[in-house]
Amino acid sequence: MRPAEILSRYAAALERRRPIEPVWHSCYDHALPPAAGAPALFDATAADAAEQLAASLLAELTPPWSRWFGLSPGRPVQDSAEAQAVAAALEDAAAVLQGHFDRSNFAIEMHQAFLDLVIAGTGVLLVEEAPLGEASAFRFTAVPLRAAVLEEGPDGRLSTIFREARLTAEELRARFPAATLPRDLPQDRPLPLLEAIWPEQGAVRHMVLLAADPDRPLRLAEGRFADSPCIAFRWLKAPGETYGRSPVMKALPDIRTANKVVELVLKNASIAVTGIWQAEDDGVLNPATIKLVPGAIIPKAPGSSGLTPLAAPGNFDVSQIVLQDLRARIRAALMADRIGMPQDARRTATEVLERAAETARLLGATYGRLQAELLTPLVTRCLGILRRRGEIPPLLLDGREAVLRYESPLARVQGRADAANTLLFLQAVGAMGPAAAAQVDAAAATRWLARTLGAPAEVLVPPAPPANPE
Repeated sequence: MRPAEILSRYAAALERRRPIEPVWHSCYDHALPPAAGAPALFDATAADAAEQLAASLLAELTPPWSRWFGLSPGRPVQDSAEAQAVAAALEDAAAVLQGHFDRSNFAIEMHQAFLDLVIAGTGVLLVEEAPLGEASAFRFTAVPLRAAVLEEGPDGRLSTIFREARLTAEELRARFPAATLPRDLPQDRPLPLLEAIWPEQGAVRHMVLLAADPDRPLRLAEGRFADSPCIAFRWLKAPGETYGRSPVMKALPDIRTANKVVELVLKNASIAVTGIWQAEDDGVLNPATIKLVPGAIIPKAPGSSGLTPLAAPGNFDVSQIVLQDLRARIRAALMADRIGMPQDARRTATEVLERAAETARLLGATYGRLQAELLTPLVTRCLGILRRRGEIPPLLLDGREAVLRYESPLARVQGRADAANTLLFLQAVGAMGPAAAAQVDAAAATRWLARTLGAPAEVLVPPAPPANPE
């Protein structure tokens, strides 16, 4: 695309985003209020539940300092020695990738992106290659959703991303030293910068424009990537919509009502504590000088009633029942008590498994979307960076050379269910006698259980090579 076409598409996408911006502002005001200039909030249920859900997503999908992915050969290899070599190479590549994740700022920025996902329904994560010599090859940045304008591609994914920023002339020269900047750039104010990423002919194009003059945008940098460095992902998508919908959006009516109920309760409490008073204008009592403190003496004229309390109009006890119901619905909508390990130590192992299965059912659609829009592009982009640096062999996640395997706690729920069914089958076969047990390959069953439960390959004895026929 040419610079003028990029600005035109950005303006059109920004105009399509405007109707949803008031909903975003309301969600952030109630679930993640800004540190300065925030509206008056009286109930923190939504903010607490949203933070818990974001932290749970980080722990259940991409747990820090824990292997949440694996690499497997795309095709079965007949030669046992070659199969062991391929498996070892993929395991080494996964270990190298995990090491770079651990040494990077991935956990910090991923949690911030999950906060955007939970509150606004869409998260954006920028994956850049760090300069040589740093501890990790990756540098992650959680792009605020307010600074990103997205377009949906033909495949239904957010493949075109516009990002607006403002930099001073000095910052522009430091960031783009090879660019030819005009000499008459204003030095006293930040200048608008537009960064565009879009797919084109099997690759991903990238262009940075200086839009100080919309009629003549200046191209500062451009490039081409094999995989998109900017990953946009959604919680829930309605038909015909570009941006996602969040749990906070679903619970927003209850969140607003709970905030108003607590405000009214506090006002009623202040009236109950200080009371409402009335006084006769007898020429002696001056309401402006009255202080309701213990031991105070308030003068009054002889024969006047002086200062008398005014009865409250009614009782507001019903508010506690309404507020308890609202808070329960908010926590249920934000899954505050569903994701993660239960805190009740009296739960049995069966209850824990059933709870995990229920969580997997509730998050089935969302987890599938996050796998397609976040996890797979993230691992593909990071493997591309390491492959270009020569730290891993030139493998591709195309389903033929290598297959991405998810090993996060949430992904293992289905594996545990499959393993439980298999163990039940093996137990039933064992009870049928030696003739039935002879029909089961114990070594193959052991390897399948290890693969399903995510056990490391080092704990298994390598399979014996097939005998050569004479």
